[in-house]
Amino acid sequence: MQSGHIAREPREPREQSAGARDAGAARGRRIRRVTAVAGAAAALIASSFIAGPAGADAPRPCALERTDAHHSEGVDTWNAAYPQPRRELRAVMVFLSFPDSRPRTTPADLAADHFPATSDFFARSSYGRFQLRAEPLKRWIEMPADSTSYEIQRDWEPDRRARYLRDAVDAVDPKVDFGDYDIVYFVADPDAPGVDSDATKVVNFDRPLVADGTRLRRIVTVFEQHPPDRNVLAHETGHVFDLPDLYHRPADGKADWDTHVGDWDMMGSQFGLAPDPFAWHKWRLGWITDAQVGCVNKTGTSTWSVQPLHAPPLRGALRSTRLVVIRTGSDSALAVEVRARGGNDAESCTEGVLVYRVRARTASGEGPIEVVDAHPGSSACQSTSVYPPLADAPLGAGERLDLPEDGVTVSVTGRAPDGGWTLRVDRR
Repeated sequence: MQSGHIAREPREPREQSAGARDAGAARGRRIRRVTAVAGAAAALIASSFIAGPAGADAPRPCALERTDAHHSEGVDTWNAAYPQPRRELRAVMVFLSFPDSRPRTTPADLAADHFPATSDFFARSSYGRFQLRAEPLKRWIEMPADSTSYEIQRDWEPDRRARYLRDAVDAVDPKVDFGDYDIVYFVADPDAPGVDSDATKVVNFDRPLVADGTRLRRIVTVFEQHPPDRNVLAHETGHVFDLPDLYHRPADGKADWDTHVGDWDMMGSQFGLAPDPFAWHKWRLGWITDAQVGCVNKTGTSTWSVQPLHAPPLRGALRSTRLVVIRTGSDSALAVEVRARGGNDAESCTEGVLVYRVRARTASGEGPIEVVDAHPGSSACQSTSVYPPLADAPLGAGERLDLPEDGVTVSVTGRAPDGGWTLRVDRR
């Protein structure tokens, strides 16, 4: 086995635990307003809705170009450095013990913390288009040094992290053929004295490690407590598929982390009430097709019937719209989707039409997606939401969202017989 070189500190942080968050951060600029759509007009418009407007643009003009930003939200091409979750991918889960601690749990217990829950999460999100096949080892593999010697922590010193990973690959290599797998999870004994549960993250290498002739570009390092944070492995696996962190990390680490997207999308918070990936992410990953994306690329009015994001495709309606994109700049867009209770969003606080901004040149952790709060004067689910001010962000039936800075108005005019939400987009 040959060891590669870890050229520099990996770039991806991980969200802070719920107990460490400090609620009450100042909210962003709110210049939007919600007004009721006149009932008679709404009924008239709703009666003429179709899946997309006649003569509407194909979605590609609204597909932002991928940029050099880390985990860019560009959707026009796929970054070949990452595996595409459009088929079955095999993942090996390896359990690492240390000389200074005797494990109190078993590999089977720790594997059950994450699987089949993580595989089921992705199966629901992808409408069955992606299967994550996890193959946990049955025994501990002992590391050559004590857990305390690695000084494991969230903002890990690069040389210590490099040593940990080299030692782990060396220890595992005789027992695992890395060439058989698309994803590698290294799970540390959660009860070892030097293990910090806040250090879980995906480690990317500028120069891959090489084992069994296989180039390891990234490894998911898991230091979670037992039982772990909810959806934590779905979040970290999302990074393996080039998805960015959507939370906001305060400079002092003390303010609220969830001001950008709140409960929406597991790349924001693993504790979110509505963790299903945004429709934009599903489009990037190939789970939503071009035929299911509507594009507003010109001025005027367009009408849409949009299916709830979690719902399986309607029989005979593979073209049913899941996402409407309004291009707002060379590297920016507004995205419109419907969130309802069901699937991964079964515990969602509210339902309705969710609007958010997408920026392809904004890097992971710096706000590449920001949810637009349709109800800036209120909040919801105070005791369960990770960020109550955005828990009621979606528009309800009969409501309108004005975005004067974009020259866009989104109006929700009703519900369609097939379960879709009918809406109108006016672009000036």
